[in-house]
Amino acid sequence: MGRITSVSLSGDAKYIKTKVEATDKDNFTHNYTIIGGDPWSDNIEKISYEIKIVASPDGGSICKSSSKYYPKEGCELDEDKIKAGAEKAFGMFKTIEAHLLANPDACN
Repeated sequence: MGRITSVSLSGDAKYIKTKVEATDKDNFTHNYTIIGGDPWSDNIEKISYEIKIVASPDGGSICKSSSKYYPKEGCELDEDKIKAGAEKAFGMFKTIEAHLLANPDACN
């Protein structure tokens, strides 16, 4: 673990730098941290994420995601920006979900 990658994006953000913290294939979890990018907030040190896939009662899967923001010393977080970022991420997730539901063999 500890691998650092740069992910190219489109839109407002040009790229993000991520660090893989842990991947547990048996428990379907993936932990990673965003450590920088363009643009990057001057008041955020890093953002850590945990993604977990769990079984749903209907036989499908549920994706659970949690995040933790770490402000730089002496800085405060802008809750409105955090909420806006979460909404963008959720929109991207819903787009991917729709594609996978429409194309169930896409990842086989």
